[in-house]
Amino acid sequence: MQRRTLLALAAGGLASPLAAPALRAQSWPDRPIRLIVPWPPGGSTDTIARIFQPKLAEVLERPVVIDNKGGASGSVGATEAARAPADGYTWMLAYDNEATNQTVMRLPYRTLEAFAPVSLVATGPLALVAHQNTPYHSFADVVAAAKAKPDTIAFASSGVGGLAHVSTTLLQQQGGFRLVHVPYRGGGPAVQDAVAGNVPLFMSNVVIISQHIRAGVLRPLGVTTEKETQHVPGVPSFAQQGFAGFSAPTWWAFLGRAGTPEPILRRMRDALAQALADTEVKRKIEEQGADVVASSPEECGRFLSGEIEKWGKVIRDNHITADS
Repeated sequence: MQRRTLLALAAGGLASPLAAPALRAQSWPDRPIRLIVPWPPGGSTDTIARIFQPKLAEVLERPVVIDNKGGASGSVGATEAARAPADGYTWMLAYDNEATNQTVMRLPYRTLEAFAPVSLVATGPLALVAHQNTPYHSFADVVAAAKAKPDTIAFASSGVGGLAHVSTTLLQQQGGFRLVHVPYRGGGPAVQDAVAGNVPLFMSNVVIISQHIRAGVLRPLGVTTEKETQHVPGVPSFAQQGFAGFSAPTWWAFLGRAGTPEPILRRMRDALAQALADTEVKRKIEEQGADVVASSPEECGRFLSGEIEKWGKVIRDNHITADS
């Protein structure tokens, strides 16, 4: 009798070692989902996550809990996400630092091996801004002053080796001038000092500085998109200011753990696409200075690979390390 029961279970797939993951995938999600934001509250990644979080939770019919794990240019939270079980209950919203950290730091994981791309959520311009009390009314003013007195003008960024830092390094390399880098532990603390005038220049994504640009406290001098952008109207790109071919859009990508069952990855991708397609979600993200992308996992993976390769070369050429 016992043997017949086991055979029947096996025939139904319940005794197979592959059955348990399949059943888990069918019932997913059956508890709250954790979304790691590897940056402190107040930065752009946190802002973007909190815009789509309620709609994503509504679509999945389960709470989506944002867990801010800031530190070391996003690598503390990313390392924790890379070590999480591949069960579909821990995800990460990665920022552009995720690509540059692969070369700047010695990490216990590799992005393309540890994570399963779900979607490129959004992209946007970086903008170099000057405090309203500085004498810099154009990027040409900054270049001229930096050439006259190298290593005397400071610019802030959200951290060492991030896209804001690396792209500004490339501008200096192409333009033959030198600034002093002042790294912060995330965009939130950096924008506070920039608005207070404690640092004259700040290279940042537009998400956390758009309101200060509109208020006139921060003066935009250039953007990192190939051409002008609707998010900073009337401000020319660096490519239009003599830096031919220069392009460094900022980005946010939704990642899962490698090894997560494919049905769960598909379900999350579909739910995220539905959340990002919501009119209010899209409007709020665009108001912050970013454009919703909602790419396929394949497109997201190719994009990440390209970013790691492109900026890895700039980092190596300029000897940028975590202690820069």
